[in-house]
Amino acid sequence: MKHFIKVFFTSLICFLIVIMGGIYLFNELYNTGNAEATDIINNITGKDDNKRINVLLLGLEHERSDTIMIASYDVKNKSADIISIPRDTYVDRDGFVNSANNKINSVYTVKGIEGLEKMIKSITGIKIDKYVTIDYDGVRAAVDAVDGVEVDVPFHMRYTDPYSDPPLDINIPAGNQTIYGDTAMEFLRFRKTNYSGYSGYPEGDIGRIQAQQNFVKSAIKKSLSFKLPKVVSDVYPYVNTDFSLSEVTSLAVNSLGISSENITFHILPGDTQTKNGLSFYIMDFEGTKDLVYQILEIQ
Repeated sequence: MKHFIKVFFTSLICFLIVIMGGIYLFNELYNTGNAEATDIINNITGKDDNKRINVLLLGLEHERSDTIMIASYDVKNKSADIISIPRDTYVDRDGFVNSANNKINSVYTVKGIEGLEKMIKSITGIKIDKYVTIDYDGVRAAVDAVDGVEVDVPFHMRYTDPYSDPPLDINIPAGNQTIYGDTAMEFLRFRKTNYSGYSGYPEGDIGRIQAQQNFVKSAIKKSLSFKLPKVVSDVYPYVNTDFSLSEVTSLAVNSLGISSENITFHILPGDTQTKNGLSFYIMDFEGTKDLVYQILEIQ
């Protein structure tokens, strides 16, 4: 559990809140007009009619990228596709075969953002335009900023690990409930139990990702009903990104009117396999190509 995903949803929420709600906060400070906004978006996406901005979203636990997502935003249609990449996805790396260094979550630690962006492009064909990262404290800030998130906990989650950082004592009963900062973190981190009589996700990490995606949807709906400038001001300090303020504001101008119904979630096609005693997520390259072609509307 020590390296379990902590911040699966928060990078996405911060990104969407900033681009959708940032206009209310930043326009007062920078007074960016629609013409200028269009020019800035063109600088990010190029001049083609089918403009998309592909953003790499990372949730960080210390120096590891335990959450990896690609958000592809369609500027013209004001819609987004989110692809979750399991942290154990097998990738080819020079000098390594069937080792922990072949898991995609090890790439950021050694090669940084640029190295991970190159790896994402090599396995999906998607060129990354911008990135957003956020850490543990940002997760709690995001959840508490929207006064908790409603979830349907599928079973009683029970797990302890005194050696985790921070230590874990997960004890969340099943059923519909609103969860807050620390409990939300425990919900997102949980995958399996170490208590007799309790259960975990039958599908392992994939089951957890699906639960977390439902959490994302609920959190986005909740955030849209709040005073967005306050949410932005609470969460933005925990975000690291190469979006400039002018780019954020311009995307906010463009994205007015987007709703949670315009956001589609995907999981990188593949399956879990064991190699050299280690569990890996093995990509289905043909399925991945079909998914990317579908998202990018490539014939």
